[in-house]
Amino acid sequence: MERETQFIGQSAAFQDAVDRASQAALLDRPVLVIGERGTGKELIAERLHRLSTRWDRPYVIMNCAAMPETLIESELFGHEAGAFTGATRSRAGRFEEADGGTLFLDELATMSMGAQERLLRAVEYGEVTRVGSSRPIRVDVRIVAATNEHLPALVEDNRFRADLLDRLSFEVITLPPLRAREGDIEVLATYFGQRMAAVVGWDEWPGFGPRALAAMEGYDWPGNVRELRNVIERAVYRWGDPTKPIDALSFDPFASPWQPTSRSTKAEPASGAASGTAAAPAAAAPPPPGQVNDLRAAVDSYEKAILADTMARCRYNQKVAAEALGLSYDQIRHALKKHGLNQ
Repeated sequence: MERETQFIGQSAAFQDAVDRASQAALLDRPVLVIGERGTGKELIAERLHRLSTRWDRPYVIMNCAAMPETLIESELFGHEAGAFTGATRSRAGRFEEADGGTLFLDELATMSMGAQERLLRAVEYGEVTRVGSSRPIRVDVRIVAATNEHLPALVEDNRFRADLLDRLSFEVITLPPLRAREGDIEVLATYFGQRMAAVVGWDEWPGFGPRALAAMEGYDWPGNVRELRNVIERAVYRWGDPTKPIDALSFDPFASPWQPTSRSTKAEPASGAASGTAAAPAAAAPPPPGQVNDLRAAVDSYEKAILADTMARCRYNQKVAAEALGLSYDQIRHALKKHGLNQ
């Protein structure tokens, strides 16, 4: 299937992020795009370039996490022949390739402090120096960077340069996770489902059944839109009858009674092996009364363990877990948020 470049969604939170990107695109300033995995940071970065005055100039992408620390400076700034072992000829870096256009730095937070220092100079003075050279080269590059980290916290931990953050944060666009995009889950699911139905040769789109829709809305989607697309496309091609609404979803493609156990994982109890199903981790037992010297902390700890265990057994479907615990949907959402389990 072709690369997806459309923005699908109607929620106010999502539309606000897209509108801010459209406005920022017109200004020749750095932009930071923040968001969880699968929220569409790459699409926003491309939008910033396509709507800018540099739209007809190079758009260069570099994934900082994919580069070893020893090579990232060479990739960014280029190198001269003989600069290091294996450098048999000179090579332009990504900054030179993007001259006049936009350089998108994905996974910015993984960049080493040394590379950050050289990046700061490039952003501040518009100059880069190839590895093994002492001659600076002038470049005209707009920087768009993306990360799923909270960069101010990394600055406090001395893992990211404060001065570089100041230079790059002219505008910060934070993308909402899918669980916060009210009304968008069904819209996106229908879009991806119809596309996949065409791929597998269905004549008509049957839609989704009530169980599938409830499961979608009750799931937290830690992988966001990318995970939703995988789940929906998998459901379509596995569905045996294209004349009936799709009413079965598989959130975990690895789920199987014959799932291998890693060597670091303890063996499953015999009852789980005999039944042919993977046993869910048991909730932690409460401490003996005589060992409790902080009642509130002990109760909170046991409540958190019960919630974590139930969510795992219910495949992280909040509505199913709420029914298992005799809670309302709002009550379990509040409890999960209280204990930091809704990420």
